[in-house]
Parts: sequence; C-alpha cells; structure tokens
Amino acid sequence: MSTAILTGQPVPGSSIEADLRSLGFDLRIATDAAEAETLLAEVPGDERVALVDARFVGHVHALRLGLTDPRFPLAAIPGAVTAQPAGRQALTRAMARENSAGGGTTLVGSSLADRILTALDADGTAVHRPELGSLVAAVPADPQARNEARQAVTDVDDEAVRLKSAVKARDGFFTTYCISPYSRYIARWCARRGLTPNQVTTASLLTALIAAACAATGTRGGFVAAGVLLIASFVLDCTDGQLARYSLQYSTLGAWLDATFDRAKEYAYYAGLALGAARGGDDVWALALGAMVLQTCRHVVDFSFNEANHDATANTSPTAALSDKLDSVGWTVWVRRMIVLPIGERWAMIAVLTAVTTPRITFYALLIGCAFAATYTTAGRVLRSLTRRAQRTDRAAKALVDLTDSGPLAELISRRRNPRGKILPYTPVFLAAMGAALLLVNTARHGAGGAVITAPFYVVFAGGALMQPLKGPLDWLVPPIFRAVEYGTVLLLAAKADVNGALPAAFGLVAAVAYHHYDTVYRIRGDAGAPPAWLVRSLGGHEGRTLLVTVLAALLTASQFTTALTALAVAVAVVVLVESIRFWVGAHKGGAPAVHDEGETA
Repeated sequence: MSTAILTGQPVPGSSIEADLRSLGFDLRIATDAAEAETLLAEVPGDERVALVDARFVGHVHALRLGLTDPRFPLAAIPGAVTAQPAGRQALTRAMARENSAGGGTTLVGSSLADRILTALDADGTAVHRPELGSLVAAVPADPQARNEARQAVTDVDDEAVRLKSAVKARDGFFTTYCISPYSRYIARWCARRGLTPNQVTTASLLTALIAAACAATGTRGGFVAAGVLLIASFVLDCTDGQLARYSLQYSTLGAWLDATFDRAKEYAYYAGLALGAARGGDDVWALALGAMVLQTCRHVVDFSFNEANHDATANTSPTAALSDKLDSVGWTVWVRRMIVLPIGERWAMIAVLTAVTTPRITFYALLIGCAFAATYTTAGRVLRSLTRRAQRTDRAAKALVDLTDSGPLAELISRRRNPRGKILPYTPVFLAAMGAALLLVNTARHGAGGAVITAPFYVVFAGGALMQPLKGPLDWLVPPIFRAVEYGTVLLLAAKADVNGALPAAFGLVAAVAYHHYDTVYRIRGDAGAPPAWLVRSLGGHEGRTLLVTVLAALLTASQFTTALTALAVAVAVVVLVESIRFWVGAHKGGAPAVHDEGETA
C-alpha cells in the first residue's frame, strides 16, 4: 500500500486525486504543513509515502515516474516528493525542520513538497529526479498559468511517451529496427493484463529451451523450428525489459533472472545444436564448448573493464575522446554496435544459420564473429587503458580480486606481498599471462602429462598476480585471463581424451563454473558484494579446480576421466545453484533495493 498526502486547498476540476488513485495511492488531505506532518507520522514506516501539491498539473506518467519507481529511496518532480521506507527518516526530518521554520502555517504561495525538496538538498540527501522530457509536471501560481499547463498536457500524448521510453535508449541495430517497433506493444499488452516482467522472462526461457529441444532432433524441420523459436524467445527477452520500464516493475530478483536466463538460453541452445549434429553423425561438441568459452570470456572482459573504471578519478583518454567523436557521426554508431555482435545480432545470425545450414557452419560463423568482436573490443579497451590517466579506487581493486575467483592456494601465495608496498603497474597481468601461456601451450602439445606438470606453476603465477592491489592500467585483464585458462584447459583435456562423452561432460562443467562466475558479477553489480568466502573456498577457486582437473586427467583412464568430469559438473552446479537461489530469493524477500540492470546490449 502507498499513501499520498495532498497538501493545500483542492482546485476545482483538478484530476490529481483520480490520477493518484489510478497509480495505487491511498489519499489523505492536509490543509497546512502541521497537518501534513501529522498525517506523515501516521503512515506505517514500511509503506511508500508521497507529498503532492493539490495544485499539481501534469501527465499521469510524470507522476508515475516521480512517485512509483521502486529503485530510489527518495524521488521528486515539481510539486511532488516521495519516500520509500529507506528514505522515510530523511523525509520526516526535512518536514519537521520546514514546520519549525514556517510555524506550520497554512500553505499558500510556494509548494510544501518543493520546500521539503530544497531542505533535502540542503542536507546533501540524494533525491532522484527523473528525466521528464516532453512530459508536464508543474504547480501553476495563477489561473492563466494553470490553463497554459493544462494545454501543454493536452498537446503531448502521455501514452506515446510512455511507450517510447519503454525501449532502451541505446540498443543494437537488429533490436532497434526489427524487434522494438512491435515488442513495445506486446509489453503494453502484458501490462494491461497484469503480467509481470518475471513471468515474461520465464516464458522467454521456456521458449528457448523448446528451441534447443527442436535443434536436438537433428532434422531439418527441427532446425527450422528451432530458429523460429529462438527469435520468438528473443522477442520475449526484449519484452520483459520493456515491460519493466513501461510499468516501472523493477526488482533485484527480476534483474538477476533476466541476466541469468539470457546465459542459460544461449548455452542450452548450443548444447541442443551439438546434440542435433551428433544425431546426424557430426561431432561438434568441441565447437559448442569453444563458443561458450569465447562468449563467456568476452563478457568477463566487459565486466572487468567496467568495474575497474566506473568509479575511477581523472578517467579520460585520447582514445575515449576519439570514440565519442565517432559516435557523433550517425552511421558509425550502428556499424560499431553491429561489429561487436551484441545479443540481438548474434541470436539472429544463429537462428538463420540453424534454419538454412548445419550446426557445424553455425558454430564456425559464431566463433569467427565472436573472435573478431572480442579482438575489436579488447584492443580498444587496452588502448584506452594505456592512454587513460585514471586513479582506480580500492573498491575497484577489490571488485577485480573478487572477479578472479581465487581459491585457498592462490590466496596463500598472494600473502607474500612486497614488504615495501611498491606497485609495479604491469606485474599482475604479466604473471597471469605467463601462467596462462605455460599451462595452455603444454596442455595443447602434451595433453594430460604436460598439464599436470605445469599446473602447479600456473597456481604459483596466479597467486603472484594477486600480490599487489589490482590498480594497474591493465589489471582488469587478470580475471578474463584466469577464465580463459580454466575453461580452455578443460576443453583441451576433454578433446584429447578422445572418448565419447568427454566433451559433453566438459561442456557441463564449464557451464556450471561459468554460472558461478556470472553470479559473482551480478552480485557485485547489485552492490551485494562477492559470493561468501566459504563458497569460493569449497569450490577450490579457479586455480584449485584447474589443478584438480589436470590431476584427474593424468591419473584416470579416458572413460574414468569422463565420469569424473560429469560428477564434478553436478557437484559444482548443485552447490552454486543452491547458494545463488538462496541468496537472490532472500535478498528479494528482505527488501533489497530494486535494480534495473540493462545487461548486455541487445
């Protein structure tokens, strides 16, 4: 339940009371500031409360944006201010101070809501002010101004603005021109029938899983159906975010489901294609696993770079300035968005190639496209980092350490820090890269024998990379290097086992571990911190798992190694899923701040 306190004398013909009720507010009327303070104190502390000037004139969607967005403890538009439970104390203090200064007199002239907003600003309290654009929100001072404001409301189509704002401001070419023009109307249809974004997200997942099952049949009809259903799943994937923006139904649980299900859908589809190809006598599991490894490492590069730089000071560079300049030229914007192969373009390519070619060709095209995109984006970020004069914060350094997913072995080695505390800018990434090259090259050349010999050296290098704070220009590369080593080692060992079932088992293990790594990212993005230390230690960290897999490959026969990979995949999946679901459901029920993570550009 939400309560709105109308302050001041009602205006004949005003629709403000009906507008507030349509947004789910229970109304209270206050004729002066003292009565408003009394009514504010009577509203239960676990409810949203809003103070709205009775003279307010504006669009209903302006009120919706200003008063119902669950992401912000305090928010305001001209003539109205609102507080969720987290911001209630600040609002109460500002109201008490305003009454003390004004003596609780009858409300005339200036708006009480606006005066309280000024008091909140004076306290340094963060208050969200939504961008209204062409929407009207005003407190007219006289009849002429009121008539002008009402005319301005009439001149702007409230619903058209709401529909337009439901679409991401920045999106991929395919999504912008092939999906969003009609998916926004699907979002409105869902909103009018009481559907939630989480329900649409779940429908998108189920559709993608059915698509994967169709691909697994290995028939041409199955492949065609899979391609069509994959596009349908993507339409629903766009719709859930648009529904959240259209109806302001943001939540911590919803952001997690949306991000997690995107990865589950794509990687389940890879598995379906591999199963379908196997039915036709073509083994493409190595390609499917390679595509998952490459795509996951691309995402880790994105996450690490953003976490390393989002709160850095003096965060400018000539490369970034050139990029901004290119974005000012219309056609270059779309070219640059398309060549990074965002999810919209990527899924469209996969769907079309599935329908008209073979799984092998689909994976070849996917690997080539993702490799080019990864090279382009990583090279650009390296250039930015080398030319950027930025001071990274302790928070950024900690986020990068959390993203490395280092276990007890690496932690033990990392404790041998430089006693002088001197930071050598490129040491962490150099050590991580050296360890990676040593293990991957030897595994590729000598198989399990080379891997088991060099894995201990990799553990030492991995621990050495953490001996100093990750504040260097290229230290954001350390987590993706660790991901590439762990996933790549599993892929190479499974491929060299050369036995049926080894690569599918490796696919399952990498998928389970990748889920843990994505979950770490989503927790950090949501300001929830990294997963608990016991979870990381129980999973062994990236270096512990890598060492374990190499030992298993060296000691067991090929068939036994396959069984071991399967058992390890199940164990990791059970542990990380149980803890992840417990955490996110608990955070949702515990009233964690609502978030809206746009995630990967569609």
